[in-house]
Amino acid sequence: MAILDILKFPDPRLRIKAQKIVEMTPELRHQIDDMYETMYARKGVGLAATQVNIHKQFFVMDVSITHDQCICIINPVILHKEGVQYEGEGCLSVVETFDKVKRAQTVHLQAMDIDGKTFELQAEGLMAACIQHEMDHLNGILFIDHLSRLKQERIKTKIDKILRRE
Repeated sequence: MAILDILKFPDPRLRIKAQKIVEMTPELRHQIDDMYETMYARKGVGLAATQVNIHKQFFVMDVSITHDQCICIINPVILHKEGVQYEGEGCLSVVETFDKVKRAQTVHLQAMDIDGKTFELQAEGLMAACIQHEMDHLNGILFIDHLSRLKQERIKTKIDKILRRE
């Protein structure tokens, strides 16, 4: 396994829309393993394939306190959303940036697992927010796109300064 490079905003590859996966392959399983390792190494709760320059519809997540309940979601479709939560979010691709984002409190999801079997998942709270955040990535959307234009400009300025320091 390997720790993958995570694309950083404003990299235009973060805006590429991911393609549906048509079959499970050994290469895809290897990519999923690498993504788990990368997510845990970077202390994230989720990581979309798009963030590591793999433009396929899948993401990994682990929102458990013990960090031992990893889930891989392939070709996700939200069947139903309900309620509202307004919680702070950050992103491994948007350095040193956190802000509140409006998300559905509960989502009912249909997806494929690592064995290629279709399943449904009802998620709420942090897991629901994580699913929505990672699915946004698969569609080329970043959490900062949900913020006001003023906040987006402030974040861009801040990140430009950080990138110049590096």
